[in-house]
Amino acid sequence: MKTKKLIFAALFAALTCVATMIIKVPTPTMGYIHPGDSIVLLSGFLLGPLYGGLAAGIGSMFSDLFGGYFSYAPATFVIKMLTAVFASLVYRAFTKKLSEVSGGKQAAFTAISGVVGEAFMVFGYFVFEIFLMALAAGDGFSSTSLAAGLASSASGVPFNIVQGLFGVILSTILYPLLKKPLAQYSK
Repeated sequence: MKTKKLIFAALFAALTCVATMIIKVPTPTMGYIHPGDSIVLLSGFLLGPLYGGLAAGIGSMFSDLFGGYFSYAPATFVIKMLTAVFASLVYRAFTKKLSEVSGGKQAAFTAISGVVGEAFMVFGYFVFEIFLMALAAGDGFSSTSLAAGLASSASGVPFNIVQGLFGVILSTILYPLLKKPLAQYSK
């Protein structure tokens, strides 16, 4: 069982990396919107918090490394891992008492859980970019550089929200299609 789960985690890490890198919609903040967050969420939903979180974090980190966003890679690992972990834990809390969740409830639980995970993603990058921009200002973490970092980081929030919502919608659509086939192979 652990070997199969490890193989699926590696597969989801690769899928996360490819989905993040293959389709990019550039944003004015030098970032991009991509479907990788849907795989981040699916990793958490399908593999659980541990394996799903690691798959999401590793795959997202590698997309930053391969894409030239080296300074973001460590933060991306932590932020995307925790995005999958939070989404997974919330989904499991919703479905714990129900033996079979399907239809509208499953879609609602998936979407709400995804929103929780993606809200953490938006918050995580917001905080990270405040410090990254303050550090880039060159005068340490003075009140001026932190204020500039705050203003700069705030400009990326709307685009991260759009990316998160795109990931929630896509994962909510894909989850019921992947849940049963993946369960069949993980036994």
